[in-house]
Amino acid sequence: MKLIDGNQIAQTIIAELKAEVSAIDGRKPCIALVRVGDDPASISYVRKKEKTSAEIGISSRVILPPVTISQDELFALIDQLNADPEVDGILVQSPLPKHIDEVAVFRRVSPEKDVDGFNTINLGKVAQEDPTGFVACTPAGIMEMLARSGVDLKGRHVVVLGRSLIVGKPVALLALQKKAGANGTVTICHSQTANLPEITRQADVLIAAIGRAEFVTAGMVKPGAVVIDVGINRVPDATKKTGYRLTGDVAFASVAPLCSQITPVPGGVGPMTVAMLMSNTVKAWRQSRGK
Repeated sequence: MKLIDGNQIAQTIIAELKAEVSAIDGRKPCIALVRVGDDPASISYVRKKEKTSAEIGISSRVILPPVTISQDELFALIDQLNADPEVDGILVQSPLPKHIDEVAVFRRVSPEKDVDGFNTINLGKVAQEDPTGFVACTPAGIMEMLARSGVDLKGRHVVVLGRSLIVGKPVALLALQKKAGANGTVTICHSQTANLPEITRQADVLIAAIGRAEFVTAGMVKPGAVVIDVGINRVPDATKKTGYRLTGDVAFASVAPLCSQITPVPGGVGPMTVAMLMSNTVKAWRQSRGK
């Protein structure tokens, strides 16, 4: 069993981006990070994105509207950023307060600045295999991680467990792509799938993004499979100072011995998501200049 080290792969990508950005004459790429309210996980994620931006040489603007901001006021803020020629990428951190429609917010961000890859137009570009579009960061990170770990999807059975707009649907489209050379054969499963273990056991590559702690057990995995664990769940643990431990959607201890390659949680997909956000920001800067 080989552990796929997301931290190491992400650091390689960050070093590549740093070299590219350092060679830029004039204004460097800029990302606007919008965080509404004080969700602890969101604070941590935005801080990490701000820190990684600085490491690469990308300038960042952190904008902190109050949790009481109305949807129309948030739209007005996004419109200002859309119109600002000094901003290349815009990220509105999820989750948003319940009174704000997340999908409507994703659609409000200009497709040319949608470095999160959630705008309808960018999702459509993924389906059409248009390389000018922005791919959602976690699916892009999964594909990059597989490629850099020597996993060829051509002709292999890829089973995606989960159907979210953020991971499941886009990663299935990426694994199917013909132009980019993925050429996987893809099955999407979810909570309503009948005979689920029977299907997951057919996977050469299993991508678990169902959001349920340690849901994937040894009986659901084919020996020799590659397993990508997208989940990040907090499980109560009295032995930890925080009172919880982080675990993925895969029961790692029992599944790992069966796998040819597997990602850990933490330290697997998570760092890749941030690295691909930075990659998308540099791409947005490049495309805005016709490069």
